[in-house]
Amino acid sequence: MAADKAYSSRANRAYLRRRGIRVVIPEKVDQSANRKKRGSVGGRPVSHDADRYKDRNTVERCINKIKAWRGLATRYDKTHESYMAGLQLRGSIIWMRSLAPAT
Repeated sequence: MAADKAYSSRANRAYLRRRGIRVVIPEKVDQSANRKKRGSVGGRPVSHDADRYKDRNTVERCINKIKAWRGLATRYDKTHESYMAGLQLRGSIIWMRSLAPAT
């Protein structure tokens, strides 16, 4: 699971570890300083795969493009079918715009 630094708490990491989910969340600077200040009691540094974390940005940008369509961001559609149709339509629009030559 790749997440933003806002979700780097010990509780979140412990929950994901119990469920067997590999975490790709960088440690906040203040959390790192606090851990180092506590010495050996503070625990070891968290592992972090920088390349996988960079991929999170790509996914986040795609979600933001989808949410730019107000109907999907606010869930105005009442049925699952109409929401999925809107999601597929928005995905198609994003894909077609990516094919157009840059002007």
